[in-house]
Amino acid sequence: MDFENDERFAGISPLENRIWLASPTMHGEERRFIDEAFDTNWVTTAGSNIVAIEEAVAEYVGCKYAVALASGTSALHLATKLAGETLYGQAAPDMGTLAGKKVFCTDVTFDASVNPVAYEDGEAVFIDSEYETWNMDPDALKKAFEIYPDVKLIVIAHLYGTPAKMEEIRAIANEHGALIVEDAAESLGAKYRIGDIWYEIGALGDFNAISFNGNKIITGSSGGMFLTDSQADADKVRKWSTQSRETAPWYQHKEVGYNYRMSNVIAGVVRGQLLYLQDHIDRKREIYERYKEGFKDLPVQMNPYDKEKSIPNFWLSCMVINHEAMSEQVRGDLDYMYKRELGKTCPHEILDALNHFGAEGRPIWKPMHLQPIYASHKFVTVSENNHVSSNATNTAGAGECIDVGTDIFRRGICLPSDIKMTDTEQDVVIEVVKRCFKER
Repeated sequence: MDFENDERFAGISPLENRIWLASPTMHGEERRFIDEAFDTNWVTTAGSNIVAIEEAVAEYVGCKYAVALASGTSALHLATKLAGETLYGQAAPDMGTLAGKKVFCTDVTFDASVNPVAYEDGEAVFIDSEYETWNMDPDALKKAFEIYPDVKLIVIAHLYGTPAKMEEIRAIANEHGALIVEDAAESLGAKYRIGDIWYEIGALGDFNAISFNGNKIITGSSGGMFLTDSQADADKVRKWSTQSRETAPWYQHKEVGYNYRMSNVIAGVVRGQLLYLQDHIDRKREIYERYKEGFKDLPVQMNPYDKEKSIPNFWLSCMVINHEAMSEQVRGDLDYMYKRELGKTCPHEILDALNHFGAEGRPIWKPMHLQPIYASHKFVTVSENNHVSSNATNTAGAGECIDVGTDIFRRGICLPSDIKMTDTEQDVVIEVVKRCFKER
């Protein structure tokens, strides 16, 4: 598309500095704690920074124990492995703890939520989303238990920092004697109300994980954390993360382990970032509210949340285009095409326009049941248990979409949500999106 000569965008100049979807924001305190690690020569996988962030995060989230790990993915892996061992016992060295078992998983998420099930030789069964939070649909989960009553594990992710319907999901899990792995990688700082009590996301599962990846609400450049109220579980995860070494004067191993430890240097970055967690959340919310106000006259909807029962951390601001305002768009596995229609637009036209003017956006995460790697896995919607081919073109119109997750993916985009973005720069992003809907 030739945006340079497109009359709809006349008068808009490219941004001087590129605006990213979500990049790290450093404040200076991080360097003090990194220097402390260097000055004391604690640049290994132990040290005061690790101790400090484990204590601080556990207190913030409201759990008893936190184990600092190399990444959110490693935290999710060990949480999932521990869930499998809790349910089915210790596995042989050449077998995962979920071997031969099905696990109900969030469908619209990044694959790091789901891959640990495969690491542990389990089979993910994907549960469709609902429109009120874009997360796992409790009604679809009920349907899944009707079809697969022997399942004992649920992996739930909170998409873009918006809490899922955890009260309903927990009740369903309890009814079926199932455990929950809570993927809170995107949602540190989000809150959810059960009864009269507000809980931090990351404390609502039986096994919980957060991420400090470079694009998260706070970062260590990498890193993650396992969260629990069980000292035995924390000790087990800590042992696994240090290659499962036994307390012998030589290297002694009774079970498979991993080198999943966090560096004390990385922990120094996290320690400095924790001081600004609420500042980051507040700024993310401002960005979300400015988009919502800026798009109020457009045929779009912002990513939703339950205002009575949840407070997101607003990690990413997203939107979906109304059905009637969608222009034609076709996606393959690796590429896409779209047709320009005056007065209408589609995610890829908006994303291409934003990119042209210097801002990064992304499509909504592609549902797991559409991923080629999981093409043979089961997928459960409210209405039926079905599977959708990974090469679906996703061009269905209003009333024709196959499922909620596919519909959100088809019509949705993640907007530039970097907290270093100025109001003036965000105004340019808003104007570019508006111009995509111009009729002439």
